[in-house]
Amino acid sequence: MSILALVVDDSMLIRYTVCRFLEERGFAVESATNGVEALQVLARVQPDLIITDVKMPRMSGTELISALKSKPETAKIPIIIVAGRGSGFDTSEKRADFAIYKDIDIESQLQKGLEKVLGKASRKKSAGK
Repeated sequence: MSILALVVDDSMLIRYTVCRFLEERGFAVESATNGVEALQVLARVQPDLIITDVKMPRMSGTELISALKSKPETAKIPIIIVAGRGSGFDTSEKRADFAIYKDIDIESQLQKGLEKVLGKASRKKSAGK
C-alpha cells in the first residue's frame, strides 16, 4: 500500500514539481491550491503526509496548520513546509516537522524531509526496493 501525500501550494510549478517527485517514489498524491481546498480534500482522504506552502490566498499554510492541529484526526499528520527564503516562516512556524526552501534544489531537500518525517520507509521507497 502506498503512502498518501497531500501537496498544498498556489504555485502550479511548485505543486507539479513536488507531486511528480513523490509519484516517482511510489507515493499516491492529492493536491490543493490553498488551505481551503486542502480542508476539502481532507474531508474525504486521510493523508500520511502534508506538504504545504506558507503564503497562499484564501487560507495560508499557517492557518491550515492551525486547523490541522486543532483536530485529533489530523493533529499527528507530519507536515513539511515549502516556502520562499524571505518569507520568515522558519522563525515563526514551529509546528511543522520539516521545512524546505522553494528557491534551492527542492528535490534534494524533499528527500531529506521525507527521511526525517517518514524515516526508513521513505529511504526504501526512494531506493526502489
